[in-house]
Formats: sequence, C-alpha cells, structure tokens
Amino acid sequence: MKLYRPVGLKELELIAQSGWKEFPPRLPEQPIFYPVLNFQYADQIAKEWNTQDPVSGYCGFVTEFEVDDDYLTKFERKVVGNETHEELWVPAEELEEFNSMIQGKIEVTGVHYGEQSNVSIDKGSGLPESVL
Repeated sequence: MKLYRPVGLKELELIAQSGWKEFPPRLPEQPIFYPVLNFQYADQIAKEWNTQDPVSGYCGFVTEFEVDDDYLTKFERKVVGNETHEELWVPAEELEEFNSMIQGKIEVTGVHYGEQSNVSIDKGSGLPESVL
C-alpha cells in the first residue's frame, strides 16, 4: 500500500541521513506515528500546518512510501476530520519494525516553503540543500 507522511525540515533531514529508508524515532511526547492514506491529506498538513510551524522550519514536505498491505492490517485506521483525513495509528514503540517493512526508498512528492522559511533550496530538485 502506498502511504504518505507530512514532515518538517528536521524530520526530512533525518530521513535523508537514513539513506531515505526510515523515519526517525518519535519524541517522548509523540506516542503515535501516523502515516496518512492519501496525498491530498498529507499535502494539506504540509502546506497549511508545517509552513506555519517554527519547529518544522516553516517547511512542509510530503513523503511517499510503500508498505506491505498484510502488515498494515494490524494498525488501526482513524478518520480524524472529513472522510479524506484518514490515518494509520502506529504506536511509537513499533516504529522500528514499521520502518523495516518499508519497501524501497522514501520519496518526496510534495514541497512547500512558508514565507518565514530561510532554507537554502537546490534549484534543480526544489529540495533543501541540507538533504542532498
């Protein structure tokens, strides 16, 4: 199944450091890792929330990745707004195993920079230079 995850700059840098193979561990105040089930929802979060957030570096990125359908059945699906706001809730303590189930590499399929972002951007890719 194709999944999406909206991330800010620091999380994207950590994904890049992993060779584009895994998401970083959750912080203590983040008990759930929540990939989303459609691009539109991930893009909405990246654009409307991450670009306004100093912790995200005023940047929002949509990552896309594949995980085996059978494995994903163990996680609860949650609709957290309208019908397009569908997430999987992965307990933080299961993220390492979840990462091992990612097929291929994590790709960036959406990029948004807020007005307050001061990131150096690679002109060819549109990505922050810090992830190349």
